[in-house]
Amino acid sequence: MTQPEPKPVYRIMDLQESDRPRERLASLGPQALTSAELIAILLRVGVKGESAVAVGQRLLSRFGGLSGLHRAPFAELMDQHGLGEAKAAQIKAAIELGRRLTLESPEERPAVNSPADAAALVSLEMSALEQEHLKVILLDRRNRVLEVVEVYKGSVNSSQVRVGEIFKEAVRKNAPAIIVVHNHPSGDPTPSPDDVAVTRAIMEAGKLLDVEVLDHIVIGVGKDRWVSLKERGLGFQ
Repeated sequence: MTQPEPKPVYRIMDLQESDRPRERLASLGPQALTSAELIAILLRVGVKGESAVAVGQRLLSRFGGLSGLHRAPFAELMDQHGLGEAKAAQIKAAIELGRRLTLESPEERPAVNSPADAAALVSLEMSALEQEHLKVILLDRRNRVLEVVEVYKGSVNSSQVRVGEIFKEAVRKNAPAIIVVHNHPSGDPTPSPDDVAVTRAIMEAGKLLDVEVLDHIVIGVGKDRWVSLKERGLGFQ
């Protein structure tokens, strides 16, 4: 006699209690859950044929992970099967809260000890931007982040960037060091000749203002797509 096929699981409540994301979070902590399970908690319910966890996994696959969800236009996310405006807003809000948390508490400010640290700090946000933005990471004497400020929006080239604006907040807040970061919306982080020219101008201004320029990093689109001009010896002497 053949055994009946198991009934498909579409709802979190249909799962064994020990397998439910909320119960697992309560007993094991949020770090024990996969990204799909965390998204499932936000969604609360799935759709016909898919549990909330399966919907979360589908979204991660469709958009290329959490960074892709962050970059995704709100309208496109809202149109995904099983979402709608409210659930799309919950996902966007949760990702943004996570991004803001990194700089909220002074005692928990991250230290930047390498180009990879600087890129990790801003790449989630900057890889999602549709225009070029130039930001400055202000650092204290122990290379801990004081603030990340946006100083420019538009094409980053030597004829348009006002170097004085890059140092305005650093001088005002007495930051001894900065890292300059900008993005390439095209996705390719390869530095352009203008990027190198801007870097040289920033380096010269930093010497005059006694603010150390530790690096200039270009952010592309995708995980770990960034370039350190200092590592490549471009614009730094």
